[in-house]
Amino acid sequence: MEILAISGSLRAQSINLTLLEAAKRLAPSDFEITIFANLGAIPLFNPDLDTATPPLVVDLFREAIASADGILISSPEYARGVPGALKNALDWLVSDHRVAGKAVALVNAASGGGQDATTQLALILTTMATKVVFAESLVGADVRQHAPHVEATVRRALEALAATKGP
Repeated sequence: MEILAISGSLRAQSINLTLLEAAKRLAPSDFEITIFANLGAIPLFNPDLDTATPPLVVDLFREAIASADGILISSPEYARGVPGALKNALDWLVSDHRVAGKAVALVNAASGGGQDATTQLALILTTMATKVVFAESLVGADVRQHAPHVEATVRRALEALAATKGP
């Protein structure tokens, strides 16, 4: 199963990126998880640029989404909401029909809060006709220490994505 993993944080040492790296480590052998690393390079959404030849990084992002069987998003919460870079990337997908029907699992590693961003992401993604199959916030979890409950959450998210794959 091909999974595109997206961190909503642009920080190099983000705990949300660490969570996605844990997913790669914990994934079953029939999973291939690719982390999209160019979120910060996606230009601000502008309908005038959303043409048959969008900016190259947008085209690469859309192609990565199209070729994935499922999407795993790990995102922080900023000011009780979705980080701007992640929301911007999702805005570029609205006019691309290939995101419709994709299974999406949401995890959130946050020192405090986190549920508002997860709820907003679920609403945004549902509006975009994706299937949100898992959503959980790991508030206060020490993701870098590979705590059993963190690993269990990651495994449940991957199982939820696997359950959407046909025979």
